[in-house]
Amino acid sequence: MTLEILTSDSLTPLRHGFFTRRGGASSGVFAGLNCGTGSSDQSEIVAINRGRVAEAMGVTPDYLVGVHQVHSASVVKIEAPLEEKPRADALVTRTPGLALSVLTADCQPVLFADPQAGVIGAAHAGWRGALDGVLEATVSAMVDLGAAREDIVAVIGPTISQRAYEVGPEFLDTFLAEDPEFARFFAQGEGDKMLFDLPGFGLNRLREAGIGHAEWTRHCTYSDAERFYSYRRTTHAKEADYGRLIAAIAL
Repeated sequence: MTLEILTSDSLTPLRHGFFTRRGGASSGVFAGLNCGTGSSDQSEIVAINRGRVAEAMGVTPDYLVGVHQVHSASVVKIEAPLEEKPRADALVTRTPGLALSVLTADCQPVLFADPQAGVIGAAHAGWRGALDGVLEATVSAMVDLGAAREDIVAVIGPTISQRAYEVGPEFLDTFLAEDPEFARFFAQGEGDKMLFDLPGFGLNRLREAGIGHAEWTRHCTYSDAERFYSYRRTTHAKEADYGRLIAAIAL
């Protein structure tokens, strides 16, 4: 099966893609294009999958760079392939030939570009990272590299949608403690449960950061098991582990 790569007209002509699970070598619960080195999948199979992504991005595997994601607001500036993965959740560069990548399985993969300035970025933004400011930090790091804030485009890829993201009252309280206005990203669920709009929250943070354009591809990871991995779906199904989707962008 060939790779399935979701793209956005807003990021063309830059090479980029939100890769689905189709076209990979993994099997079992990981069936498809599992690119997560932190999963319990066979490391040599993950390497094959990542090699296919690198080829699709037009780079060698060592030029497909990522970070050790920790649900933080930390951003690293990359100028060359990495010997070791730094602990962070976003990366930016102005170096042609590097493909910046992030891994997700419900969290938001966000690709950024200012094509005029030749600066790109990629961020992993779950609820914690988004609340702590990883998206704004990525924009600021791009500006430090010469990007113009009003020329930056950001696209949120496949992520968990509001209808599938049920949370408890303490989760809501965490957001309201930051800003009571954040209540608008929650809808009433069953009983005392709420439904959180992660991509809606991400889009709001991006627009508040003053960038030129922000959008979501409108793909839900939870509801489409054939195309996407989902941590939450795996948890509900009581499966042992789950695969990780990859998103990448290159100059």
